Amino acid sequence: MIEFFKMSGSGNDFILIDNREQILEKHLTGISLVDFVRAVCRPHISLGADGVILIEGSKQADFSWRFFNSDGSEAEMCGNGGRCAARFAFIKGIARAQMSFETLAGIIDAYVHEAWVKIRMPDPADMRLSMSIPLGEKVLVGHFINTGVPHTVIFFEDLASCDVKGWGQAVRYHELFSPAGTNVNFVKIVDSHHLMIRTYERGVEGETLACGTGSVAAALLSGAVGKTSSPVEVKVASGEVLRVYFEKKGDEFAPVYLEGATRVICTGHLWEEAYH
Repeated sequence: MIEFFKMSGSGNDFILIDNREQILEKHLTGISLVDFVRAVCRPHISLGADGVILIEGSKQADFSWRFFNSDGSEAEMCGNGGRCAARFAFIKGIARAQMSFETLAGIIDAYVHEAWVKIRMPDPADMRLSMSIPLGEKVLVGHFINTGVPHTVIFFEDLASCDVKGWGQAVRYHELFSPAGTNVNFVKIVDSHHLMIRTYERGVEGETLACGTGSVAAALLSGAVGKTSSPVEVKVASGEVLRVYFEKKGDEFAPVYLEGATRVICTGHLWEEAYH
């Protein structure tokens, strides 16, 4: 049986496994890591989650991670997953309250204070403003930035009526963002320090209750068009609030921080039945 933590970061839920001793490699026989991730992330018939986080060793930081979306794809970065990973590492004694960990998007610094976790995000890149995105007879105006993973932000006044799944899926696979695709965020600007957001996540292939990197993208891009200034509080679909801090220097943003609450939902052991 495989020991796990189930955690939530403002509405994103994750399965975290300490894999520093390669326990998965020892336990998984006749099933690939990708199939394992897909299996345990299934709701109702397994543990269910938006993704799986494996904590592994590092020669450059306190630890490294591998982050997998629920469809088994491996992603460079996840803001809420990163905050959960930091708290997990602190609880398990892997790192102190102030730590750093290695990701495919670079070294991430983090600070844990009880359930509240703040992380420094990778410096954003590839910002593109006011892109016309044709969807049949409809044309959406989107703004793009990579906050560790690619994100498109579409400002939208009435989030309740927004077709997050339909438009999100169309934009996510649009040729403008090929081959990697993009996450898609529909964002309402409340005032200069407050946003509301709904997100279609690549790899989950649907709307999620929160997205850390998407919230960062929303804060930065609304700042880029002159609508907000740091700090920005982003209310996600779960009803929780993430806070984004940034310094704007011309068209560049650095440093950028994301903070918010995390929750340990449960701990236990995955039986083989959970992934077969």
